[in-house]
Amino acid sequence: MKVAVTGATGFLGRDLVQGLLSRGHAVHVLSRDVPQALGRLPAGVSGSYFDGQTALAPDALAEAEAVVHLAGEPVGQRWTRDAKQRIHDSRVVGTQVLVEAMKGAGTVRRLIAASAVGYYGGTRGAEPLTEESAPGDDFLARVCRAWEAQALGAREARIRVSMARMGVVLHPEGGAMHRMLTPFRVGAGGPMGSGRQYISWIHRADAVALLLFVLEHPQLEGPVNATAPQPVTNAAFAHALGHALGRPSVVHVPAFVLKAAMGEMAQVVLDGQRVLPRRALDAGFPFLHPELEPALKDLLSP
Repeated sequence: MKVAVTGATGFLGRDLVQGLLSRGHAVHVLSRDVPQALGRLPAGVSGSYFDGQTALAPDALAEAEAVVHLAGEPVGQRWTRDAKQRIHDSRVVGTQVLVEAMKGAGTVRRLIAASAVGYYGGTRGAEPLTEESAPGDDFLARVCRAWEAQALGAREARIRVSMARMGVVLHPEGGAMHRMLTPFRVGAGGPMGSGRQYISWIHRADAVALLLFVLEHPQLEGPVNATAPQPVTNAAFAHALGHALGRPSVVHVPAFVLKAAMGEMAQVVLDGQRVLPRRALDAGFPFLHPELEPALKDLLSP
């Protein structure tokens, strides 16, 4: 099938595009800089302009039968008023614009929209959270709820909609793991805050494979948690990362230090969620890296 992808050159997007091509799908990227995007992707990919704010050109979706929507302002930054607005608009307004174009195109039958485990809020402690769990009510939870609501609007055009609630995607090239590696490598890594908060993680290879699995299993409508089956506490994660690097992991980072460095965004790190991928497991998705220590070994091996 022909699949349109936003965020195609991002942390997940490049591997997703490669995975789509390897399965015989045609790929059409939606980007604010199409020449640059096409220059970073394999030959044979086409593209159209999409900035997440203005209406798409009538032919932007180029007869796509499915859309995978990954674009969004990074959450891992200090949450100034302007940053929070960008985080909100890039997801909520961007999804609204995309869905309207999908409705107008008339060819799209499938939408996979990225969401986040932030949907569940940051005050759940060790409560196991599945796709049936209630949403939270902090900033990220409200953004995720509005984000998913816009995606679900595509159902008005009889488009099957799935929301991949992404956990902490692990790969040394980017994301949270990339930021952790330097302090751990110099022996300055360790638990953050209480260390008891959970990290719902997923190896990047499994995150990409799960997006492809959801795309190719249309019965997986609605939310799908994109997390490994075994979330761990922050302290356990720090120990495992230190062990994988052959470095100590005993430098505790107090909550007030994180708050001073990161502002309101620090609560994402200090609260966490214990999210379980129930629907993926029930559907038979084969996790390549279900346990943290072997996943880290795979990611950090030379």
